[in-house]
Amino acid sequence: MSDTALDITGWTCPAPLRDRPRVVMGHGGGGALSAELVQHLFAPAFGGEVLAQLGDSAAVSLGGVRLAFSTDSYVVRPLFFPGGSIGDLAVNGTVNDLAMSGAEAAYLSCGFILEEGVEMSVVARVAEAMGAAARAAGVEVATGDTKVVESGHGDGIYINTAGIGIIPEGVDLRPQRVVPGDVVIVSGEIGLHGVAIMSVREGLEFGVDVQSDCAALGGLVRSMLAVTPDLHVLRDPTRGGLAASLNEIAAASGTGVVIHEGRVPVPAPVANACAILGLDPLYVANEGKLVAFVPREHADAVLDAMRAHPLGRDATVIGEAVDAHPGLVVARTALGGTRVVDLPIGEQLPRIC
Repeated sequence: MSDTALDITGWTCPAPLRDRPRVVMGHGGGGALSAELVQHLFAPAFGGEVLAQLGDSAAVSLGGVRLAFSTDSYVVRPLFFPGGSIGDLAVNGTVNDLAMSGAEAAYLSCGFILEEGVEMSVVARVAEAMGAAARAAGVEVATGDTKVVESGHGDGIYINTAGIGIIPEGVDLRPQRVVPGDVVIVSGEIGLHGVAIMSVREGLEFGVDVQSDCAALGGLVRSMLAVTPDLHVLRDPTRGGLAASLNEIAAASGTGVVIHEGRVPVPAPVANACAILGLDPLYVANEGKLVAFVPREHADAVLDAMRAHPLGRDATVIGEAVDAHPGLVVARTALGGTRVVDLPIGEQLPRIC
């Protein structure tokens, strides 16, 4: 072997290295790299107890009223896809973040970042989709802003929305409330949004038209809270999929999570697409599903209420919180074995929302 030192400065790695000095796509994927960016760069820079909650939305008190406050940015490519558009995502995504705190979404802000040269008809289609989605969700776009960047410095349209809503009295949804014995329920079939985006972006055909599940979940959450306000935590498994949400809850609660792989509702088109592409459906993004950790004594009633709602008719119990392996998510396979479902490093499919 030569004693000459290797020059590795030009090497590349398909999986982003954890100590990279520059931003990589994985930092926006909702996995371990995203968590590290927030926890080790943004959180120390901003400080504050509210931010330290690191939830889908922040629960704050203002004038004696408990509010949920959330913001999100949308850079999905393509702008239009089967089952929705960037406009639908911009409304439903923020409404859902508020709903995961149990809040009744009330008002949204909207910031458009437009690339010079984008057709006005495209902007109009997106704006109309946003308006229709807001009306369907029962929220009002109350304020906004528009900026334009030079041609070649954007990707048509980016959107930021922020939202506020009121948290009902007695509702306290956060992962720290999860205890061993809690039942894990998912509201329906997973992976549809990610596969829908993939099909149009990559020009893939899976033998069936796959539609995104993009939807506002506020009504479903209201149905669940009507059974009992004592739900422990809700999450909408978007970037990083169901696996990322379960890992975030396990880590924050200090409990283990066991899921039964065969009980997770994976529709055939998603399973087939993932088999072809070597993907795990647990890591594929959703935009109209939630996962709930519910006290065992309320689980049956909550499940019945979910199944009575159009967005929860396929709701299924997939597992439970346990004392064992705190902070880890484990899947029991159909063959009787187990595997660790780890937090993804980045994102299997970037620019998903």
